Amino acid sequence: MKPLSSSASIHIKDLHQLKHVHIIGVGGTLMGNFASFLKSQGIRVTGSDLKIYPPMCDVLKAADVEIFEGYSARDFFSTVDLIVVGNVIRKDNPEAQAALASERPCVSLPEFMEYFWLEKRKNIVIAGTHGKTTTTSLMIHVLKNAGVKPSYFVGGVAPQVPKSFHVDEGELFVLEGDEYDTVFWDKVPKFFHYCPNDVILTSIEFDHADIYNSLEDVKNAFRGLLRRIRSNSAQNDSHEGHLIAYAESENIQELLKENIFKGSVITYGLKDSTANLKADYQVELKDEPGRYVFYKGDSKLTEIQMQLFGRHNALNALSVYLEYKYNLQLDEDKILEGLRTFKGVKRRLEMVANVNDIQVLDDFAHHPTAVKETLFALKQKYPTSRLLIAFEPRSATSRRKIFQKEYAQVFEEGLRPEDRLWLAKPYDQSLISEENRFSTDELVNSLRNKNINVSIIQSIQQTAQDIAAFAEPGDVIAFLSNGSFDGLMPLVVEKLSGR
Repeated sequence: MKPLSSSASIHIKDLHQLKHVHIIGVGGTLMGNFASFLKSQGIRVTGSDLKIYPPMCDVLKAADVEIFEGYSARDFFSTVDLIVVGNVIRKDNPEAQAALASERPCVSLPEFMEYFWLEKRKNIVIAGTHGKTTTTSLMIHVLKNAGVKPSYFVGGVAPQVPKSFHVDEGELFVLEGDEYDTVFWDKVPKFFHYCPNDVILTSIEFDHADIYNSLEDVKNAFRGLLRRIRSNSAQNDSHEGHLIAYAESENIQELLKENIFKGSVITYGLKDSTANLKADYQVELKDEPGRYVFYKGDSKLTEIQMQLFGRHNALNALSVYLEYKYNLQLDEDKILEGLRTFKGVKRRLEMVANVNDIQVLDDFAHHPTAVKETLFALKQKYPTSRLLIAFEPRSATSRRKIFQKEYAQVFEEGLRPEDRLWLAKPYDQSLISEENRFSTDELVNSLRNKNINVSIIQSIQQTAQDIAAFAEPGDVIAFLSNGSFDGLMPLVVEKLSGR
């Protein structure tokens, strides 16, 4: 672990030697669960944040974590064993500055994990622009269902994976490999600290425009991940490093041709793909949503009915199957049982309400590719239903004009004349230059020229009323945003229920 240059050297080698850990930015789901775990190990844990909301405030209270609201110097900084700084904390944060001045060791969560756990484990890292959270959650569930007790951390919430962060005694550690940067003094992807033995690479596209300047910068981040795949585990046993890569991504193909990782590589893709690189293993979608057939070349391996639907989830499931069957040699029946029983992840095509035969779903889609796959999945699952879609450009990338034309193409191809779309104005664009801002007005004009039924959201209250009044039994309403959408979804459900 590399502490800040202004920090004292770290002499503690074992987690149980820690007596007091302080966490700056403790209110997020991952950091809060991390704090609760440390507390369960008999460590005094304190934490600070601007404001901590339910359910995390209740989780921290139940764990008896000491919470401070607001950021400032702490009296105990001179004696605390370790200070963990979240990646939401800026360099000018007064508490972070006080922590540095205290000369106590300061680390990010990825650095903490690398130092105390990951160097000694077999680590499976799931990385890529899309699909990380669902694939990681699915992998965890399959292991738990098979009686294996993995350590893990994942950036989302799944009903069958109740905690985002958990450390067990076994050697397997399953990690969602985020390409976002680590902390303000360590501007490298989090997954650079994850000591991977096996990597599942789902996709590579341009995203996170607030920290990456170009697609080439993004590809360089993933090149760094491939260089870090360990040829074997820290115990020097026979577990060779492995890469399972999605074959239909041109950017992944480029990296594979560079031969960065020289170990075992398995590629996967769709059965009817027209990609240049034919995948080693393929998945075919049957007419029944969630029914998939896995192939090796032209040879059928197995057929499975899952609760997840859509092309993207078929690929997620195949990648998990390949990792456990061929790399870890898990019993196939146990793999398939885990795949069949997985109920999904919150905010990923999550069914939140059924009001008078009107289905309401919540989805995290914000990148054009994710929006495209969500619309495809909805049309496959509900082929005779009208789709009523509300989309909010809220991510750092979607608020910029980078994908202005791509969004127009995705909605034009994904929506039918009977469907309807409501578009929000982009979330706060004050820090984005005017010439680089995404334009909802431009998108609306483009779509109307293609006869797409689209409206601009001017008022959340009025839009909720409009959606509820427009919806009829049999319709499907889906909210697409990586944020709160200003409470639009629960308001629509409320108005539907009150009709």
